[in-house]
Amino acid sequence: MPKKKAASRPAARPAVTKKWTGRHAAAKSSTRKTIKSKARSAAAKPRSDIKPRSDIKPRARPKQRIAVSHHREEDFKADGLRTYAKYRDLGIADATSGLARAHVIRFTGPCNPAEVSKLHFHAVDFQMVYVLKGWVKTYMEGQGETLMQEGSAWTQPPKVKHMILDYSDDAEVLEIILPADFRTVELTA
Repeated sequence: MPKKKAASRPAARPAVTKKWTGRHAAAKSSTRKTIKSKARSAAAKPRSDIKPRSDIKPRARPKQRIAVSHHREEDFKADGLRTYAKYRDLGIADATSGLARAHVIRFTGPCNPAEVSKLHFHAVDFQMVYVLKGWVKTYMEGQGETLMQEGSAWTQPPKVKHMILDYSDDAEVLEIILPADFRTVELTA
């Protein structure tokens, strides 16, 4: 393809173009295939200059067992993180040796923003919430205010600042957290 003339040059030389004949195009294609083939075979061969470290042992995963939890009203206890809620532990923390926790949270109404709406974060690896009944209005840093209704779900990245702003009198959510034991930090203005 001819080169465009430069605006500052008074007269440009005619551009030299190479025309690839069928023979040249085949050679060029063959060279590309050879280079790709060598790169693939080099990647497939184990490197003899890298020695495994004997001081690093793979982390043993805790043994897990089956956990079965059936709904019983007497299992809702006021012994969780929030004083304005009752928790029904689903037995996941014990069954996974602390790998994860899952519980149903039943909010007790009516909502008192002075008690509920406190900005905080959790030092977790993963947190997911699913609304089983009612609705919950939340604030999450980077997301703003969101109304979560029955069937809504959300994740909260590790250490994201958030708070509950309001909830219906019948609100219940399923919360899944990794790891089972984690730290909560309440932030003051």
